[in-house]
Amino acid sequence: MNSQSLYYSKIKYILNIRSKLLKKDQILANGEIMSETWDNKNEKSIVDNIRNNEYVADKLKDYLSLKYYPVAIKFFINKEDILTNIKRINKKLRHCEMVKKASEGETFYGTSDDQLCKGGSASLGLEEVPKKIKTGEFYHNLKRFKSIGSAKRTLDEIPKIDFESYAIAYAPLQKAEFQPDIIILITNPKQAMIITQAVVYTLGGRVNADFAGIQSVCADIVAGPYTKKVPNISLACSGSRKFAKIEDEELVIGLNGENINCLVTALESVVNS
Repeated sequence: MNSQSLYYSKIKYILNIRSKLLKKDQILANGEIMSETWDNKNEKSIVDNIRNNEYVADKLKDYLSLKYYPVAIKFFINKEDILTNIKRINKKLRHCEMVKKASEGETFYGTSDDQLCKGGSASLGLEEVPKKIKTGEFYHNLKRFKSIGSAKRTLDEIPKIDFESYAIAYAPLQKAEFQPDIIILITNPKQAMIITQAVVYTLGGRVNADFAGIQSVCADIVAGPYTKKVPNISLACSGSRKFAKIEDEELVIGLNGENINCLVTALESVVNS
């Protein structure tokens, strides 16, 4: 099978929207897809997303030699917004565990009912913050803080999504059919250093890591980058290291999906310098 036929088959498999998606004679020699091929703009948008996500994922993998897939995160405000090919997760897990599953190749979405860690779920805008978490009592009882007051002061500063979503989709970036709101990387320190160099390559400045050792994979690297529109690096937390098996030598990075192509361009310059 030639490369053009492989590409055609892959698109047809991934989308699975209709029995007739593409005709072979409507694919140009350079691999671009003619807009006439699609019956509506949504189908064309999905293909555009897939192709760009594959490009970005391949570049991140090549330049960083990542152990895990970059993870694409998407907020769906309404149930009807969820793409039909994305299936709901079949068991309850913590957000950090869901991220780890996606980094290993799985695609799915989860609602607040599927989230075991309610602090993480609330920081992501899936539900209201439970009272014991909001007051600091929960983390004080876990002996993470000397007093309820110190716990509450920390929680007051933790980033939170300020709108309610019905669900969050998780996918390996190269398989994602949607434009990601956030891209999560599980890296080692050297890989994080290279990402940092790419972040400051074009405009300069500093990278300010914002974390407190709790709610790392949820608040630190999803809610933070989403609300502040800047990347963030976190050293993970006890929960994500225990349940999502983030290793001792690993940390996590959250990148804003809106400007990921600019970062990839800078990353290429950094790596090839």
